[in-house]
Amino acid sequence: MTAAPSGPAFSVHDIPFSAHGSWFGISPVLAEKVRAEDLHLVSHQNGMHAVLCFVPLEAVTGERAETAVEATPSRLSWTGSDGRIDLAYETPDTVRLRGEGLSLRVTAATENLTPFSGTYFYRDPVDGTHVFTSYETGRRYRITVLSGAVADVSGAQALGADDRGLTVTGDADGPWEIAVEELDSARRPFSSSSTFGEVTETARRSFAEFADTVAPWRSSGTPAAELAAYVVWSATVRPTGLVTRPAVLMSKHWMDKVWSWDHCFNALALAPGSPGLAWDQFSLPFDHQDDSGALPDSVTHSEVLYNFVKPPIHGWTLGHLRRRLPEPLGRTELAHAYDRLARWTDFWLTARRAPGAALPHYQHGNDSGWDNATTFDPERLIVTADLAAFLILQLRELADLAAELDRPDDARRWTRTADATQSAMLDRLWTGERFVARGVHSDDRWTSSSLLDLMPVVLGEHLPESVSSVLAAHIEAHLTPYGLATELPTSPHYRSDGYWRGPIWAPATVLIEDGLRRAGHRGLADEISARFRALCETYGFAENFDALTGTGLRDRAYTWTASSYLLLAEAHELRRAETARAVGG
Repeated sequence: MTAAPSGPAFSVHDIPFSAHGSWFGISPVLAEKVRAEDLHLVSHQNGMHAVLCFVPLEAVTGERAETAVEATPSRLSWTGSDGRIDLAYETPDTVRLRGEGLSLRVTAATENLTPFSGTYFYRDPVDGTHVFTSYETGRRYRITVLSGAVADVSGAQALGADDRGLTVTGDADGPWEIAVEELDSARRPFSSSSTFGEVTETARRSFAEFADTVAPWRSSGTPAAELAAYVVWSATVRPTGLVTRPAVLMSKHWMDKVWSWDHCFNALALAPGSPGLAWDQFSLPFDHQDDSGALPDSVTHSEVLYNFVKPPIHGWTLGHLRRRLPEPLGRTELAHAYDRLARWTDFWLTARRAPGAALPHYQHGNDSGWDNATTFDPERLIVTADLAAFLILQLRELADLAAELDRPDDARRWTRTADATQSAMLDRLWTGERFVARGVHSDDRWTSSSLLDLMPVVLGEHLPESVSSVLAAHIEAHLTPYGLATELPTSPHYRSDGYWRGPIWAPATVLIEDGLRRAGHRGLADEISARFRALCETYGFAENFDALTGTGLRDRAYTWTASSYLLLAEAHELRRAETARAVGG
Protein backbone atom coordinates (compact mmCIF):
# COMPACT_ATOMS: atom_id res chain seq x y z
CA MET A 1 0.00 0.00 0.00
CA THR A 2 1.41 3.40 -1.01
CA ALA A 3 1.52 6.03 1.72
CA ALA A 4 -0.40 9.21 1.06
CA PRO A 5 1.91 12.08 0.04
CA SER A 6 2.81 14.25 3.02
CA GLY A 7 3.28 17.50 1.09
CA PRO A 8 6.41 19.45 0.26
CA ALA A 9 9.42 19.35 2.53
CA PHE A 10 10.80 22.71 3.67
CA SER A 11 13.38 24.23 5.99
CA VAL A 12 12.10 25.70 9.24
CA HIS A 13 14.97 28.18 8.99
CA ASP A 14 13.00 29.77 6.15
CA ILE A 15 9.36 28.85 6.78
CA PRO A 16 7.84 28.37 10.24
CA PHE A 17 6.06 25.10 10.97
CA SER A 18 2.48 26.06 11.72
CA ALA A 19 -1.13 25.30 10.84
CA HIS A 20 -4.15 27.07 9.46
CA GLY A 21 -5.84 29.07 12.24
CA SER A 22 -2.98 28.96 14.73
CA TRP A 23 -1.44 32.06 16.28
CA PHE A 24 1.88 30.31 16.94
CA GLY A 25 4.50 28.47 14.98
CA ILE A 26 7.59 26.37 15.64
CA SER A 27 10.74 28.06 14.41
CA PRO A 28 14.34 28.99 15.28
CA VAL A 29 13.62 32.55 14.07
CA LEU A 30 12.86 34.60 17.19
CA ALA A 31 12.90 38.11 15.70
CA GLU A 32 14.31 39.98 12.74
CA LYS A 33 18.01 39.05 12.54
CA VAL A 34 17.68 36.80 15.64
CA ARG A 35 17.98 33.03 15.17
CA ALA A 36 18.35 30.43 17.89
CA GLU A 37 20.12 27.08 17.87
CA ASP A 38 16.95 25.33 19.02
CA LEU A 39 13.37 25.41 17.83
CA HIS A 40 10.95 27.56 19.80
CA LEU A 41 7.23 27.96 20.12
CA VAL A 42 6.81 31.51 18.80
CA SER A 43 3.48 33.21 19.36
CA HIS A 44 2.07 36.19 17.45
CA GLN A 45 -0.45 37.31 20.03
CA ASN A 46 0.51 40.82 21.19
CA GLY A 47 3.43 40.77 18.75
CA MET A 48 6.10 38.19 17.93
CA HIS A 49 7.30 36.44 21.07
CA ALA A 50 9.35 33.30 21.61
CA VAL A 51 7.71 31.55 24.58
CA LEU A 52 9.03 27.97 24.84
CA CYS A 53 12.28 26.33 23.80
CA PHE A 54 12.45 22.66 22.72
CA VAL A 55 15.77 20.82 23.24
CA PRO A 56 16.12 17.11 22.30
CA LEU A 57 18.23 15.16 24.81
CA GLU A 58 20.00 11.82 24.82
CA ALA A 59 17.71 9.52 26.81
CA VAL A 60 20.56 7.84 28.72
CA THR A 61 22.93 10.73 29.45
CA GLY A 62 20.53 13.67 29.43
CA GLU A 63 22.99 15.57 27.24
CA ARG A 64 21.91 17.59 24.22
CA ALA A 65 21.27 15.26 21.29
CA GLU A 66 22.55 15.93 17.80
CA THR A 67 19.50 15.86 15.53
CA ALA A 68 18.43 16.78 12.03
CA VAL A 69 15.19 18.73 11.69
CA GLU A 70 12.78 17.93 8.88
CA ALA A 71 9.39 19.45 8.15
CA THR A 72 6.39 18.82 5.91
CA PRO A 73 2.99 20.52 6.25
CA SER A 74 1.72 17.83 8.63
CA ARG A 75 4.76 16.87 10.72
CA LEU A 76 7.93 18.33 12.19
CA SER A 77 10.65 15.86 13.20
CA TRP A 78 13.94 15.85 15.09
CA THR A 79 15.90 12.75 14.05
CA GLY A 80 18.99 11.53 15.89
CA SER A 81 21.13 8.40 15.84
CA ASP A 82 19.24 6.95 18.84
CA GLY A 83 15.68 8.04 18.14
CA ARG A 84 13.31 10.74 17.00
CA ILE A 85 10.75 13.27 18.17
CA ASP A 86 7.72 14.25 16.09
CA LEU A 87 5.41 17.25 16.45
CA ALA A 88 2.01 17.83 14.81
CA TYR A 89 -0.92 20.20 15.25
CA GLU A 90 -4.05 18.61 16.63
CA THR A 91 -5.96 21.89 16.67
CA PRO A 92 -4.92 25.49 15.94
CA ASP A 93 -3.98 26.02 19.60
CA THR A 94 -2.63 22.54 20.46
CA VAL A 95 0.38 20.56 19.30
CA ARG A 96 1.16 16.96 20.14
CA LEU A 97 4.75 15.78 20.55
CA ARG A 98 5.80 12.14 20.56
CA GLY A 99 9.31 10.82 21.17
CA GLU A 100 11.12 7.50 21.23
CA GLY A 101 14.81 7.01 22.00
CA LEU A 102 15.20 10.72 22.78
CA SER A 103 13.98 12.84 25.69
CA LEU A 104 12.81 16.45 25.39
CA ARG A 105 13.57 19.47 27.54
CA VAL A 106 10.84 22.18 27.39
CA THR A 107 11.85 25.48 28.96
CA ALA A 108 10.82 29.11 29.03
CA ALA A 109 12.52 30.91 26.16
CA THR A 110 14.04 33.49 28.52
CA GLU A 111 15.21 33.05 32.09
CA ASN A 112 14.44 36.53 33.36
CA LEU A 113 11.10 37.16 35.07
CA THR A 114 10.14 40.65 36.23
CA PRO A 115 6.79 42.03 37.42
CA PHE A 116 6.08 43.02 33.80
CA SER A 117 7.99 40.64 31.54
CA GLY A 118 9.10 37.06 31.17
CA THR A 119 7.45 33.72 31.82
CA TYR A 120 6.30 32.28 35.13
CA PHE A 121 6.16 28.48 35.60
CA TYR A 122 4.29 26.21 37.99
CA ARG A 123 2.69 22.79 38.38
CA ASP A 124 -1.10 23.06 38.49
CA PRO A 125 -2.44 21.26 41.60
CA VAL A 126 -5.84 20.82 39.95
CA ASP A 127 -4.78 18.47 37.17
CA GLY A 128 -1.01 17.96 37.58
CA THR A 129 -0.11 19.74 34.36
CA HIS A 130 2.84 22.11 34.03
CA VAL A 131 1.97 25.65 32.99
CA PHE A 132 4.01 28.54 31.62
CA THR A 133 2.40 31.99 31.74
CA SER A 134 3.79 34.65 29.41
CA TYR A 135 3.63 38.37 30.15
CA GLU A 136 4.47 39.13 26.52
CA THR A 137 1.62 37.21 24.90
CA GLY A 138 -0.79 37.40 27.83
CA ARG A 139 -1.45 33.68 27.37
CA ARG A 140 -0.74 30.39 29.14
CA TYR A 141 1.05 27.34 27.74
CA ARG A 142 -0.04 24.09 29.35
CA ILE A 143 1.98 20.87 29.10
CA THR A 144 0.02 17.65 29.61
CA VAL A 145 1.94 14.37 29.76
CA LEU A 146 -0.04 11.71 27.86
CA SER A 147 2.51 8.92 28.22
CA GLY A 148 6.02 8.58 29.59
CA ALA A 149 7.26 10.50 32.61
CA VAL A 150 8.55 13.86 33.75
CA ALA A 151 12.21 13.24 34.57
CA ASP A 152 13.15 16.66 35.83
CA VAL A 153 11.46 19.93 36.77
CA SER A 154 13.27 23.18 37.52
CA GLY A 155 12.24 26.71 38.34
CA ALA A 156 8.67 25.97 39.40
CA GLN A 157 7.25 29.02 41.22
CA ALA A 158 10.65 30.73 40.94
CA LEU A 159 10.90 34.50 40.70
CA GLY A 160 13.66 36.52 39.12
CA ALA A 161 16.17 34.77 36.87
CA ASP A 162 15.98 30.97 36.70
CA ASP A 163 15.92 28.01 34.35
CA ARG A 164 12.23 27.13 34.20
CA GLY A 165 11.09 23.92 32.56
CA LEU A 166 10.67 20.18 32.54
CA THR A 167 12.18 17.15 30.85
CA VAL A 168 9.95 14.43 29.39
CA THR A 169 11.23 10.92 28.77
CA GLY A 170 9.90 7.44 28.03
CA ASP A 171 9.16 4.71 30.55
CA ALA A 172 11.56 1.74 30.24
CA ASP A 173 12.73 2.80 26.79
CA GLY A 174 9.14 3.19 25.60
CA PRO A 175 7.73 6.22 23.77
CA TRP A 176 6.49 9.35 25.48
CA GLU A 177 3.91 11.87 24.38
CA ILE A 178 2.78 15.33 25.50
CA ALA A 179 0.28 17.97 24.44
CA VAL A 180 1.16 21.68 24.45
CA GLU A 181 -1.74 24.14 24.44
CA GLU A 182 -1.88 27.92 24.05
CA LEU A 183 -4.84 29.10 26.12
CA ASP A 184 -6.26 32.10 27.92
CA SER A 185 -7.05 31.61 31.62
CA ALA A 186 -8.21 28.03 32.05
CA ARG A 187 -9.94 25.17 30.30
CA ARG A 188 -10.91 21.58 30.98
CA PRO A 189 -8.09 19.02 31.27
CA PHE A 190 -6.75 18.01 27.89
CA SER A 191 -8.20 14.83 26.43
CA SER A 192 -8.14 13.36 22.97
CA SER A 193 -9.33 10.12 21.41
CA SER A 194 -6.92 10.49 18.48
CA THR A 195 -3.61 8.69 18.28
CA PHE A 196 -0.56 10.64 17.18
CA GLY A 197 -0.73 8.97 13.79
CA GLU A 198 -4.34 10.04 13.41
CA VAL A 199 -3.43 13.60 14.35
CA THR A 200 -0.76 13.77 11.64
CA GLU A 201 -3.09 12.21 9.08
CA THR A 202 -5.80 14.78 9.85
CA ALA A 203 -3.25 17.56 9.46
CA ARG A 204 -2.05 16.08 6.17
CA ARG A 205 -5.59 15.91 4.81
CA SER A 206 -6.34 19.47 5.93
CA PHE A 207 -3.43 20.89 4.01
CA ALA A 208 -3.97 18.62 0.99
CA GLU A 209 -7.57 19.78 0.72
CA PHE A 210 -6.46 23.41 0.89
CA ALA A 211 -3.82 22.89 -1.80
CA ASP A 212 -6.34 21.13 -4.03
CA THR A 213 -8.74 24.02 -3.48
CA VAL A 214 -6.42 26.93 -4.21
CA ALA A 215 -4.18 25.27 -6.81
CA PRO A 216 -6.14 22.52 -8.62
CA TRP A 217 -4.35 23.52 -11.82
CA ARG A 218 -0.85 22.74 -10.54
CA SER A 219 1.41 20.51 -12.62
CA SER A 220 5.05 19.62 -13.09
CA GLY A 221 5.36 23.01 -14.77
CA THR A 222 4.51 24.78 -11.51
CA PRO A 223 6.70 22.89 -9.02
CA ALA A 224 6.46 25.46 -6.21
CA ALA A 225 2.65 25.65 -6.12
CA GLU A 226 2.21 23.30 -3.15
CA LEU A 227 4.84 25.07 -1.08
CA ALA A 228 3.28 28.43 -1.96
CA ALA A 229 -0.06 27.07 -0.79
CA TYR A 230 1.56 25.93 2.47
CA VAL A 231 3.03 29.38 3.12
CA VAL A 232 -0.47 30.90 2.77
CA TRP A 233 -2.27 28.10 4.65
CA SER A 234 0.14 28.09 7.59
CA ALA A 235 0.14 31.90 7.95
CA THR A 236 -3.65 32.05 8.31
CA VAL A 237 -4.93 32.84 11.81
CA ARG A 238 -8.39 32.58 13.34
CA PRO A 239 -10.26 35.77 14.35
CA THR A 240 -8.80 37.01 17.64
CA GLY A 241 -8.26 40.42 19.20
CA LEU A 242 -8.41 43.17 16.57
CA VAL A 243 -8.31 40.64 13.74
CA THR A 244 -12.01 40.52 12.95
CA ARG A 245 -11.94 37.72 10.39
CA PRO A 246 -9.83 34.70 9.46
CA ALA A 247 -6.70 36.47 8.24
CA VAL A 248 -3.63 35.60 6.24
CA LEU A 249 -0.76 37.34 8.01
CA MET A 250 2.06 38.45 5.79
CA SER A 251 4.25 36.03 7.70
CA LYS A 252 4.57 34.06 10.90
CA HIS A 253 8.01 35.56 11.26
CA TRP A 254 8.36 39.21 12.30
CA MET A 255 6.17 40.59 9.47
CA ASP A 256 3.13 39.29 11.33
CA LYS A 257 0.55 41.85 10.25
CA VAL A 258 -1.98 42.52 7.52
CA TRP A 259 -0.90 45.62 5.61
CA SER A 260 -3.51 47.46 3.59
CA TRP A 261 -2.22 46.50 0.19
CA ASP A 262 -0.48 43.19 0.87
CA HIS A 263 -3.87 41.63 1.66
CA CYS A 264 -5.07 42.24 -1.90
CA PHE A 265 -2.73 39.66 -3.44
CA ASN A 266 -3.73 37.01 -0.93
CA ALA A 267 -7.40 37.70 -1.66
CA LEU A 268 -6.87 37.30 -5.40
CA ALA A 269 -4.93 34.04 -5.09
CA LEU A 270 -7.61 32.52 -2.84
CA ALA A 271 -10.65 33.72 -4.78
CA PRO A 272 -11.47 30.84 -7.19
CA GLY A 273 -11.10 28.02 -4.69
CA SER A 274 -11.76 29.64 -1.31
CA PRO A 275 -14.04 32.60 -2.00
CA GLY A 276 -15.13 33.14 1.59
CA LEU A 277 -11.56 33.35 2.84
CA ALA A 278 -10.66 35.55 -0.12
CA TRP A 279 -13.44 38.00 0.67
CA ASP A 280 -12.32 38.08 4.31
CA GLN A 281 -8.83 39.07 3.16
CA PHE A 282 -10.14 41.88 0.99
CA SER A 283 -12.52 43.12 3.69
CA LEU A 284 -10.35 42.99 6.82
CA PRO A 285 -8.70 46.45 6.54
CA PHE A 286 -12.07 47.96 5.64
CA ASP A 287 -13.39 46.69 8.99
CA HIS A 288 -11.06 49.31 10.53
CA GLN A 289 -11.78 52.15 8.08
CA ASP A 290 -11.79 55.44 10.01
CA ASP A 291 -14.21 58.37 9.84
CA SER A 292 -12.20 60.07 7.08
CA GLY A 293 -12.52 56.99 4.90
CA ALA A 294 -8.85 56.04 5.30
CA LEU A 295 -7.77 52.46 5.69
CA PRO A 296 -5.21 51.72 8.40
CA ASP A 297 -1.62 51.14 7.48
CA SER A 298 -1.77 47.72 9.14
CA VAL A 299 -3.81 45.46 11.38
CA THR A 300 -2.63 42.73 13.71
CA HIS A 301 -3.65 40.97 16.92
CA SER A 302 -3.42 43.91 19.32
CA GLU A 303 -2.60 46.90 17.15
CA VAL A 304 -4.15 48.96 14.35
CA LEU A 305 -1.86 51.68 12.95
CA TYR A 306 -3.14 54.80 11.19
CA ASN A 307 0.03 56.89 11.01
CA PHE A 308 0.48 55.94 7.35
CA VAL A 309 -1.79 54.52 4.67
CA LYS A 310 -1.16 52.29 1.68
CA PRO A 311 -1.83 52.96 -2.03
CA PRO A 312 -5.41 52.69 -3.35
CA ILE A 313 -4.99 49.49 -5.34
CA HIS A 314 -8.35 48.26 -4.06
CA GLY A 315 -10.33 49.23 -7.16
CA TRP A 316 -7.87 47.28 -9.29
CA THR A 317 -8.14 44.41 -6.82
CA LEU A 318 -11.93 44.41 -6.58
CA GLY A 319 -12.29 44.34 -10.35
CA HIS A 320 -10.05 41.28 -10.61
CA LEU A 321 -11.56 39.73 -7.50
CA ARG A 322 -15.09 39.92 -8.87
CA ARG A 323 -13.96 38.21 -12.06
CA ARG A 324 -12.17 35.47 -10.13
CA LEU A 325 -14.89 34.65 -7.59
CA PRO A 326 -16.84 31.55 -8.61
CA GLU A 327 -20.16 33.25 -7.81
CA PRO A 328 -21.00 36.95 -8.21
CA LEU A 329 -21.37 39.05 -5.10
CA GLY A 330 -24.95 39.50 -3.92
CA ARG A 331 -26.49 42.94 -4.27
CA THR A 332 -26.27 43.69 -0.54
CA GLU A 333 -22.62 42.66 -0.41
CA LEU A 334 -21.90 44.62 -3.58
CA ALA A 335 -23.53 47.75 -2.16
CA HIS A 336 -21.54 47.40 1.07
CA ALA A 337 -18.29 47.04 -0.87
CA TYR A 338 -19.22 50.02 -3.04
CA ASP A 339 -19.85 52.25 -0.03
CA ARG A 340 -16.54 51.29 1.59
CA LEU A 341 -14.58 51.75 -1.63
CA ALA A 342 -16.27 55.11 -2.24
CA ARG A 343 -15.25 56.35 1.22
CA TRP A 344 -11.66 55.19 0.64
CA THR A 345 -11.61 57.01 -2.70
CA ASP A 346 -13.09 60.19 -1.24
CA PHE A 347 -10.29 60.16 1.33
CA TRP A 348 -7.77 60.55 -1.49
CA LEU A 349 -9.86 63.19 -3.27
CA THR A 350 -10.30 65.32 -0.15
CA ALA A 351 -7.74 64.66 2.58
CA ARG A 352 -4.94 64.03 0.07
CA ARG A 353 -5.50 66.80 -2.49
CA ALA A 354 -4.11 70.23 -1.70
CA PRO A 355 -6.47 73.18 -2.37
CA GLY A 356 -6.81 73.68 -6.11
CA ALA A 357 -4.84 70.51 -6.91
CA ALA A 358 -6.17 68.05 -9.47
CA LEU A 359 -4.00 65.16 -8.27
CA PRO A 360 -3.61 63.52 -4.84
CA HIS A 361 -0.31 63.24 -3.02
CA TYR A 362 1.62 60.95 -0.72
CA GLN A 363 2.90 62.28 2.60
CA HIS A 364 5.75 59.78 2.84
CA GLY A 365 7.17 56.84 0.92
CA ASN A 366 5.43 54.51 3.35
CA ASP A 367 2.07 55.66 1.94
CA SER A 368 3.05 54.30 -1.47
CA GLY A 369 4.12 50.93 -0.07
CA TRP A 370 7.56 51.63 -1.63
CA ASP A 371 8.92 53.01 1.64
CA ASN A 372 12.40 54.16 0.59
CA ALA A 373 12.12 54.28 -3.21
CA THR A 374 14.41 56.87 -4.78
CA THR A 375 11.38 58.72 -6.14
CA PHE A 376 11.06 60.11 -2.60
CA ASP A 377 14.68 61.22 -2.21
CA PRO A 378 14.22 64.93 -3.09
CA GLU A 379 11.03 65.37 -1.05
CA ARG A 380 8.53 63.20 0.78
CA LEU A 381 5.23 65.07 0.19
CA ILE A 382 4.91 64.42 -3.51
CA VAL A 383 2.46 63.93 -6.35
CA THR A 384 3.27 60.77 -8.32
CA ALA A 385 1.82 59.05 -11.36
CA ASP A 386 1.51 55.65 -9.71
CA LEU A 387 -0.92 57.11 -7.15
CA ALA A 388 -2.93 58.83 -9.87
CA ALA A 389 -3.05 55.61 -11.91
CA PHE A 390 -4.30 53.50 -9.00
CA LEU A 391 -6.92 56.11 -8.19
CA ILE A 392 -8.08 56.24 -11.83
CA LEU A 393 -8.63 52.47 -11.83
CA GLN A 394 -10.47 52.76 -8.52
CA LEU A 395 -12.71 55.50 -9.90
CA ARG A 396 -13.51 53.41 -12.97
CA GLU A 397 -14.33 50.40 -10.82
CA LEU A 398 -16.66 52.58 -8.74
CA ALA A 399 -18.37 53.73 -11.93
CA ASP A 400 -18.95 50.12 -12.94
CA LEU A 401 -20.26 49.24 -9.49
CA ALA A 402 -22.57 52.26 -9.45
CA ALA A 403 -24.03 51.25 -12.82
CA GLU A 404 -24.66 47.72 -11.55
CA LEU A 405 -26.35 49.13 -8.47
CA ASP A 406 -28.60 51.40 -10.59
CA ARG A 407 -26.94 54.59 -9.42
CA PRO A 408 -26.45 56.34 -12.79
CA ASP A 409 -25.64 59.77 -11.33
CA ASP A 410 -22.86 58.23 -9.24
CA ALA A 411 -21.56 56.33 -12.26
CA ARG A 412 -21.31 59.51 -14.33
CA ARG A 413 -19.63 61.39 -11.47
CA TRP A 414 -17.01 58.70 -10.95
CA THR A 415 -16.34 58.51 -14.70
CA ARG A 416 -15.92 62.28 -14.97
CA THR A 417 -13.50 62.28 -12.04
CA ALA A 418 -11.52 59.39 -13.55
CA ASP A 419 -11.24 61.18 -16.90
CA ALA A 420 -10.22 64.44 -15.23
CA THR A 421 -7.62 62.68 -13.07
CA GLN A 422 -6.13 60.89 -16.07
CA SER A 423 -5.97 64.14 -18.06
CA ALA A 424 -4.26 65.87 -15.13
CA MET A 425 -1.80 62.99 -14.73
CA LEU A 426 -0.76 63.20 -18.38
CA ASP A 427 -0.70 67.00 -18.42
CA ARG A 428 1.17 67.50 -15.15
CA LEU A 429 3.42 64.45 -14.92
CA TRP A 430 4.10 63.03 -18.40
CA THR A 431 7.08 64.47 -20.32
CA GLY A 432 6.67 62.41 -23.46
CA GLU A 433 9.46 60.11 -22.30
CA ARG A 434 8.58 59.30 -18.72
CA PHE A 435 6.54 60.33 -15.72
CA VAL A 436 7.94 62.80 -13.21
CA ALA A 437 7.15 63.41 -9.54
CA ARG A 438 6.29 66.84 -8.21
CA GLY A 439 6.80 68.33 -4.77
CA VAL A 440 3.53 69.37 -3.16
CA HIS A 441 5.00 72.47 -1.52
CA SER A 442 7.78 73.31 -3.98
CA ASP A 443 6.14 72.24 -7.25
CA ASP A 444 9.63 71.12 -8.28
CA ARG A 445 9.66 68.13 -10.59
CA TRP A 446 12.16 65.33 -11.01
CA THR A 447 12.68 61.84 -12.37
CA SER A 448 14.35 58.86 -10.75
CA SER A 449 15.60 55.42 -11.67
CA SER A 450 12.92 53.76 -9.57
CA LEU A 451 10.50 51.27 -11.07
CA LEU A 452 7.83 53.19 -9.14
CA ASP A 453 7.89 55.88 -11.84
CA LEU A 454 6.79 53.25 -14.37
CA MET A 455 3.87 51.86 -12.36
CA PRO A 456 1.23 53.83 -14.34
CA VAL A 457 1.45 50.98 -16.84
CA VAL A 458 -1.08 49.37 -14.48
CA LEU A 459 -3.67 51.44 -16.38
CA GLY A 460 -3.25 48.96 -19.23
CA GLU A 461 -5.88 49.49 -21.91
CA HIS A 462 -6.74 52.93 -20.51
CA LEU A 463 -3.32 54.35 -21.46
CA PRO A 464 -2.59 55.80 -24.89
CA GLU A 465 -0.50 53.31 -26.86
CA SER A 466 2.24 55.90 -27.28
CA VAL A 467 2.58 56.11 -23.49
CA SER A 468 2.36 52.39 -22.71
CA SER A 469 5.00 51.56 -25.35
CA VAL A 470 7.48 54.00 -23.82
CA LEU A 471 6.76 52.64 -20.36
CA ALA A 472 7.21 49.07 -21.60
CA ALA A 473 10.64 49.92 -22.99
CA HIS A 474 11.72 51.49 -19.70
CA ILE A 475 10.33 48.52 -17.75
CA GLU A 476 12.35 46.11 -19.88
CA ALA A 477 15.50 47.94 -18.79
CA HIS A 478 14.69 46.92 -15.18
CA LEU A 479 14.43 43.23 -16.11
CA THR A 480 17.31 41.14 -14.76
CA PRO A 481 17.62 37.35 -15.23
CA TYR A 482 15.49 37.00 -12.08
CA GLY A 483 12.84 39.67 -12.51
CA LEU A 484 12.11 43.37 -12.19
CA ALA A 485 14.64 45.34 -10.16
CA THR A 486 12.93 48.13 -8.26
CA GLU A 487 15.89 50.42 -8.97
CA LEU A 488 17.86 50.27 -12.21
CA PRO A 489 20.95 48.15 -11.47
CA THR A 490 23.05 50.78 -13.25
CA SER A 491 21.81 53.50 -10.89
CA PRO A 492 24.28 54.87 -8.31
CA HIS A 493 21.48 54.43 -5.77
CA TYR A 494 21.03 50.70 -6.45
CA ARG A 495 21.50 48.51 -3.39
CA SER A 496 21.40 44.71 -3.50
CA ASP A 497 19.56 44.57 -0.16
CA GLY A 498 18.14 48.06 -0.34
CA TYR A 499 14.46 47.24 0.22
CA TRP A 500 12.75 49.28 -2.54
CA ARG A 501 16.07 50.51 -3.96
CA GLY A 502 16.92 47.43 -6.02
CA PRO A 503 15.39 44.12 -4.89
CA ILE A 504 12.64 42.31 -6.77
CA TRP A 505 9.21 42.47 -5.12
CA ALA A 506 6.10 40.40 -5.83
CA PRO A 507 3.42 43.15 -5.88
CA ALA A 508 5.27 45.32 -8.38
CA THR A 509 5.74 42.25 -10.55
CA VAL A 510 2.05 41.30 -10.54
CA LEU A 511 0.77 44.85 -11.10
CA ILE A 512 3.18 45.53 -13.96
CA GLU A 513 2.65 42.12 -15.58
CA ASP A 514 -1.10 42.68 -15.52
CA GLY A 515 -0.87 46.22 -16.91
CA LEU A 516 1.49 45.21 -19.71
CA ARG A 517 -0.75 42.30 -20.68
CA ARG A 518 -3.86 44.48 -20.74
CA ALA A 519 -1.99 47.11 -22.78
CA GLY A 520 -1.07 44.50 -25.40
CA HIS A 521 2.58 43.95 -24.46
CA ARG A 522 2.08 40.24 -23.95
CA GLY A 523 5.57 39.09 -24.83
CA LEU A 524 7.17 41.23 -22.14
CA ALA A 525 4.43 40.25 -19.67
CA ASP A 526 5.12 36.57 -20.39
CA GLU A 527 8.84 37.05 -19.80
CA ILE A 528 8.31 38.88 -16.50
CA SER A 529 5.94 36.15 -15.33
CA ALA A 530 8.33 33.37 -16.33
CA ARG A 531 11.33 34.92 -14.58
CA PHE A 532 9.44 35.60 -11.37
CA ARG A 533 8.02 32.08 -11.30
CA ALA A 534 11.49 30.62 -11.83
CA LEU A 535 12.82 32.88 -9.07
CA CYS A 536 10.30 31.53 -6.56
CA GLU A 537 10.85 27.95 -7.67
CA THR A 538 14.57 28.34 -6.98
CA TYR A 539 14.75 30.73 -4.03
CA GLY A 540 11.39 30.40 -2.29
CA PHE A 541 8.93 33.03 -1.11
CA ALA A 542 11.00 35.74 0.51
CA GLU A 543 9.79 39.24 1.22
CA ASN A 544 12.03 40.40 -1.65
CA PHE A 545 14.99 39.13 -3.67
CA ASP A 546 18.43 40.29 -4.76
CA ALA A 547 17.83 41.37 -8.35
CA LEU A 548 21.28 40.26 -9.55
CA THR A 549 21.65 36.92 -7.75
CA GLY A 550 18.07 35.88 -6.96
CA THR A 551 18.85 35.30 -3.28
CA GLY A 552 15.88 35.67 -0.96
CA LEU A 553 16.07 38.65 1.40
CA ARG A 554 14.51 39.73 4.70
CA ASP A 555 11.48 37.68 5.81
CA ARG A 556 11.71 34.32 4.01
CA ALA A 557 8.07 33.21 4.30
CA TYR A 558 6.04 36.07 2.89
CA THR A 559 2.49 35.37 1.84
CA TRP A 560 2.08 38.03 -0.84
CA THR A 561 5.07 36.49 -2.59
CA ALA A 562 3.51 33.03 -2.37
CA SER A 563 0.15 34.35 -3.53
CA SER A 564 1.75 36.25 -6.40
CA TYR A 565 3.43 33.03 -7.51
CA LEU A 566 0.07 31.25 -7.36
CA LEU A 567 -1.57 34.00 -9.44
CA LEU A 568 1.11 33.98 -12.12
CA ALA A 569 1.44 30.19 -12.16
CA GLU A 570 -2.31 29.70 -12.49
CA ALA A 571 -2.52 32.21 -15.35
CA HIS A 572 0.42 30.52 -17.07
CA GLU A 573 -1.20 27.09 -16.77
CA LEU A 574 -4.50 28.39 -18.14
CA ARG A 575 -2.76 30.04 -21.10
CA ARG A 576 -0.81 26.86 -21.77
CA ALA A 577 -3.98 24.77 -21.68
CA GLU A 578 -5.75 27.22 -23.98
CA THR A 579 -2.88 27.07 -26.45
CA ALA A 580 -2.91 23.27 -26.35
CA ARG A 581 -6.65 23.23 -27.08
CA ALA A 582 -6.22 25.64 -29.96
CA VAL A 583 -3.40 23.56 -31.49
CA GLY A 584 -5.38 20.39 -30.98
CA GLY A 585 -8.35 21.88 -32.79
